[in-house]
Order: sequence, then C-alpha cells, then structure tokens
Amino acid sequence: MSENVITVKYAPFKEIVIMERTCFSTPEEIARFTSIIAGGKLAGLYWVDGVVFLYFPLPASTTSVAKALIDNGRVYWTFVGFSLMPKYEPTIETKEKMIVPVINISSDTVKTTLHSSFRQL
Repeated sequence: MSENVITVKYAPFKEIVIMERTCFSTPEEIARFTSIIAGGKLAGLYWVDGVVFLYFPLPASTTSVAKALIDNGRVYWTFVGFSLMPKYEPTIETKEKMIVPVINISSDTVKTTLHSSFRQL
C-alpha cells in the first residue's frame, strides 16, 4: 500500500538572481514595453502590493542552471521590469489604446517577498 502514497511538498526558491532590471516611471510605460516585446501577442503583467512587474526567467535547460535550481534553490531571471502602481487595476490602457491585463498575485509568497526588493535593486 505504501507505494501508492504520494507526498506533496512546497519548496519555494531560496534565491532569485536578477541579471538586469528596469524601473519604469509609470504603469503605462511598462504596459507599452510589454506589448512591444510580445510582438502583438497577448501578454500580461503581475501586481503585488503596489508594484506592477514582469520577468523573464532563464530556462533550466542547461546543466549549470538546472544544478543551481536543484542543489541550491537558485533561479536566474534575465530581466525584471517594474513600476509603482499603488492601486490594483485588472488592465492598463496606454495612450496608443493598447490594453494589457494585470494579474493580482498577492497570494504568491515568493513574488510577495520579491516585490519589496524591487525598490532596493
């Protein structure tokens, strides 16, 4: 019977290494940036406690990145962009009429811990 028992364990990242970051002066600027880099495809932003952001993780497809993740709980984000946005809104509309969805992920403990670091980067 014991071979049918499945254990579920939550093991959040221990370290996030941010390789490049940009602080946008307004939520509209980061929304515009998001629309442009997405090349016309739907893309969204994340919001946590007054900060709207996006990130690009370095895929764990190389041995060294996978080893850092498994052995040390370390992930690498090649880029983080963020802006202050005190009040959550489900979308941001730019002057060019681009509408970018914003997802409230305040319940995500990793991202909630991370957002306070943005201002110090």
